[in-house]
Amino acid sequence: MEGVGLMWKDDAMAQIDLEALRERVRGMDFQRGTPEQVASWREDVAEARANLVIEDMTPTSDEDAMFDMMLDEGVPPALMPSIILGLYKPGTSQIAA
Repeated sequence: MEGVGLMWKDDAMAQIDLEALRERVRGMDFQRGTPEQVASWREDVAEARANLVIEDMTPTSDEDAMFDMMLDEGVPPALMPSIILGLYKPGTSQIAA
């Protein structure tokens, strides 16, 4: 995940700082999914994750938690990559101002 430049907590395990990410996502202006849409998206994400495992590209527990948090916040899956890339400075592990 180094190339994506996700925000990591300062510890030996280098975990994604989900609460900082959640705070930023909550402040964003986008159309959040309905509970029915989010339930459907969870199924789609689970299927995509299963395909990644088959391809030997298993997401880390931190990555799984990040996508779960985004779904909890009603982020459409198609918007997730642009949110992640838009929040983080390229080539760093720091959230953009």
